[in-house]
Amino acid sequence: MTPGSRGPRRDGVTLGSSRTVPIADYGFLSDGEVTALVAPGGSVDWMCLPRFDSPSVFGAVLGGHAGHFRVAPADMLVPAARRYLPGTMILETSWGTASGWLVVRDVLLIGPWRHEHELSHTHRRTPTDYDAEHVLLRTIRCVSGDVQVVVECEPVLDYGRERVHWEYTDGVYHQARCAAAVEGMPELTLTTDLRLGFEGGQASARTLLREGDERFVALSWGSKEPPEDYADAYRRLVWTAHHWQHWLARGHFPDHPWRSQLQRSALTLKGLTYSPTGAIAAAATTSLPETLGGERNYDYRYTWIRDASFALWAMYSLGFDWEAVDFFSFIADIAERDSDLQVMYGVGGERDLPESELDHLPGYANSRPVRVGNAASTQQQHDVWGALLDSVYLHSRAADHLDSRIWPILANQVGAALKAWREPDAGIWEVRGEPRHFVSSKIMCWVAVDRGARLASMIGQPGEAARWEAAAEEIKADILEHGLDARGVLTQSYGSSALDASLLLAPLVRFLPPDDPRIRATVLAIADELTVDGFVLRYRTEETDDGFTGEEGSFTICSFWLVSALSEIGEVDRARELCARLLSFSGPLELFAEEIDPHDGSHLGNFPQAFTHLALINAVLHCIRDEERAEMAEADARRFG
Repeated sequence: MTPGSRGPRRDGVTLGSSRTVPIADYGFLSDGEVTALVAPGGSVDWMCLPRFDSPSVFGAVLGGHAGHFRVAPADMLVPAARRYLPGTMILETSWGTASGWLVVRDVLLIGPWRHEHELSHTHRRTPTDYDAEHVLLRTIRCVSGDVQVVVECEPVLDYGRERVHWEYTDGVYHQARCAAAVEGMPELTLTTDLRLGFEGGQASARTLLREGDERFVALSWGSKEPPEDYADAYRRLVWTAHHWQHWLARGHFPDHPWRSQLQRSALTLKGLTYSPTGAIAAAATTSLPETLGGERNYDYRYTWIRDASFALWAMYSLGFDWEAVDFFSFIADIAERDSDLQVMYGVGGERDLPESELDHLPGYANSRPVRVGNAASTQQQHDVWGALLDSVYLHSRAADHLDSRIWPILANQVGAALKAWREPDAGIWEVRGEPRHFVSSKIMCWVAVDRGARLASMIGQPGEAARWEAAAEEIKADILEHGLDARGVLTQSYGSSALDASLLLAPLVRFLPPDDPRIRATVLAIADELTVDGFVLRYRTEETDDGFTGEEGSFTICSFWLVSALSEIGEVDRARELCARLLSFSGPLELFAEEIDPHDGSHLGNFPQAFTHLALINAVLHCIRDEERAEMAEADARRFG
């Protein structure tokens, strides 16, 4: 494949609610409390209630009998076009049939805060004047000819284990309700201006629509009322569209050909933000595989502390200060509460994330096991303190102040890093083999102590500042003594010659200056030796005991890190070429999963992936900055030359 070209796609994979859909082809919906994945065939194949990490209501992405919600022309699977309404999280699918054209719009509604007494105890951030409506709305419009339309809504609760029983709530077949037999699951109500029938646990409708006909179907939960008719449904859809567009308008996006990718990444990150707390989930899904048919399947519906500094950098860079403050406050609350900081937490701040396997589900493309919960939450990963302190440092510089409660948090976490940095850990990739002296973990311990020293100096603690500066130099010296190979390249761990993509963070966190020959050697070694067809691997599985068998694809975040690192060391043409190529491999809706298969360009892993979109923002802004500098230099040369 030539640079900038899109790799071959797996179009041979059939589409539909019970068949395997390419991961990147899913559309992503969110209202800040619930997310949903919509297949090209018109089926909602993934949605959990009442929040991101709850058990699924629709889980067909992990098994065809785990629930789906389809709205589409009868007997038609492949749409003519799909897009988001500009600047929104509203997905529009257009269908061209032999007899007419149909447009379906899907949205998780957001509306004005109409019931202040319903403010949940889970809300920890400052309430706003809008909130999730707890309604999945699907509008249907026949724009020409006539089209036979089907609706199939079959929730199967608790990850496909609990089937439902529908009952009518009216006498004209327009509304049905199913009580939840699962603890914590709200009652579901299906409201439509079509006539519903039941077959087992499926509520369905079938009708012929003619040009100009408009219909709606709304699945609701909680206490807010669903739309009364199509006019009410359309009004709420428009309100939600304006909400997203007004939110996006607050951001600062360069006038550049890659502007749309930045905007979609920002919307995706906002969609992965749990609005009651401000926490950012790593992804909307669990157990989408890193290798088709493989066992590297994890639950990513939680928030990782290591995402904090990248998230704050991205949000502040794009002008979303409120979101940055919300996420920082969530992290600070946890750090104030927990002296022993975990790697990850639930989006409500929960510590206990026990991992289990769902043996009754076959998994995406028969990739087992399907896991819920994440055992890595109990691992020792020493990068966590660096991520926290770097986020505090970024926040204090951007906000130009530091909360009074921060000093004891800061001192506690720097102390934890100083106590642990000499010990082995599981590393940034959460390997489940033996703990090792991972170089990237030690670099992040250096970050913790270095940022702690800077913050101590900022708030008038010169004694601690001097002591931590000396400790940071000691950590750096140890890394440079034991973590370099004969070429002067930073290696995966002490005593190893293996490369690791996490070392691309070294120039980004300013461990050494970008023009240091050891940084340059490390970046170029990874670029040349830890890639497949230009895409970066985390590490080579044959060189690293990570506790699993099988291969994995290239990690897209690492490839975007390489873009930023190449930019930092002055390889700007190479950085831009790689960035353009990576962006060309986005899904059709400009979304990214965790990995890209370098052999065929398909996406692998959980989707959409917050960390990938954070790295995308960083990489794109690096490239745009390089272009602006080149333009300024060229203008100066013309002016003075």
